[in-house]
Amino acid sequence: MKQYDNILIVGSGGREHSIGWKLSNDTKKKVFFAPGNGGTEKNVEIDSDDIMKLFEFAKKNNSFTIVGPEKPLSLGIVDIFEEGQLPIFGPNRNASRLESSKVFAKLFMRNMGIQTASFSIFSDPNSAIKHVHSSSKNVVVKVDGLAAGKGVFVCDNGNEATEAIYKIFVNNEFTNSGNKIVIEERIYGDEASFIALCDGRSIIPLASSQDHKNILDGDKGPNTGGMGSYSPTPLVTENLSNKIMDKIMQPTIKGLNDLGIKFKGFLYAGLMIERGSNEPYVLEFNVRMGDPECQSILPRMDSNLLQYLEAAMDEKLESMPPIKWKDKHSVSIVMASKGYPGKYQSGKVIHGLEFNPDDCTCVFHSGTKKNSRGEILTNGGRVLSVTSLGDTLEGAKNRSYSVVSQIHWGENEEYYRNDIALKGIKYAI
Repeated sequence: MKQYDNILIVGSGGREHSIGWKLSNDTKKKVFFAPGNGGTEKNVEIDSDDIMKLFEFAKKNNSFTIVGPEKPLSLGIVDIFEEGQLPIFGPNRNASRLESSKVFAKLFMRNMGIQTASFSIFSDPNSAIKHVHSSSKNVVVKVDGLAAGKGVFVCDNGNEATEAIYKIFVNNEFTNSGNKIVIEERIYGDEASFIALCDGRSIIPLASSQDHKNILDGDKGPNTGGMGSYSPTPLVTENLSNKIMDKIMQPTIKGLNDLGIKFKGFLYAGLMIERGSNEPYVLEFNVRMGDPECQSILPRMDSNLLQYLEAAMDEKLESMPPIKWKDKHSVSIVMASKGYPGKYQSGKVIHGLEFNPDDCTCVFHSGTKKNSRGEILTNGGRVLSVTSLGDTLEGAKNRSYSVVSQIHWGENEEYYRNDIALKGIKYAI
């Protein structure tokens, strides 16, 4: 790998903040964020999808670039950096289609024999609605393209599915996400996030985790970008982990190689563990670290992340030892602006961030900015991720909620779920 002087992290969310936090502990190199947020330092005023400006900055500052969000990956940032011989971590545009196109991903899984729900593809509302009402099973309606975690509708009946189809095709609520949808059979069970480091040939799995996508307690309400996570999850046993590697992760990398696509980066399989059979089904692929899974996984990592990223770049993961993990549980709770994932207000001064941080709790920023007086303001839907470590999952959860209760921005302006990690506690009983 080409020698570099600095690190550039592309993105502005809690995922990027936590990656930068971890790398700052791993190395003495300067860590820049583009554009970063109110909680990150050494911010560069370049949007995460302004690829040419990012290229010029990385070139001028001799930086190793790590891409956090999906959009710049789908736009081909890796291809452009590699053409310019700049070191960058993440999959290229072709490989990123696993996330940027649900249609591509589902057809890929079908062709490679990777276990996923049965599905159909539609490009007009009438045939989609006809299909929904002719089916005897409940369905999930998915937008083809990127939708910030909000383009998936889990439906309890045909009327809900029809409403989702109208939102997509008639109301055009996802104008930049293509003109196709995937309608798949709904699988019932428990979701888990399985994320691995890939170098194009070898795979090293990270610690397991579980996201909480719905806005309301009890997994009710519309999907969001994620309202909290915990790690590890007892849902993913050693046997199940081996099965996921053998039946999903390895075949995915091999299948991409068969298509002439070398995947380097974080490969994330969003899984449904089917009730009864305990079989893992792929709900979706992401081609980057999850958010908020990243915020609960990295604080548990007891190895040098940078060394593994460099090894992945050099296609040397096979020579690396297994990643070490702290014998701790972590719980990350997302604090959001009231109204998210719908309309919400920004620009509120955040109070309560002055608590004494310790080795057990971190507050990772996402939708925040700093004003000229040094105050931290809300600047997005998901605002903060409060992450704590504990000897038990219950202890980590209680510590995180204790800190969450100290943070506020206005009267009833903040929102968070009250049941993050409760599923994991129940699994362990």
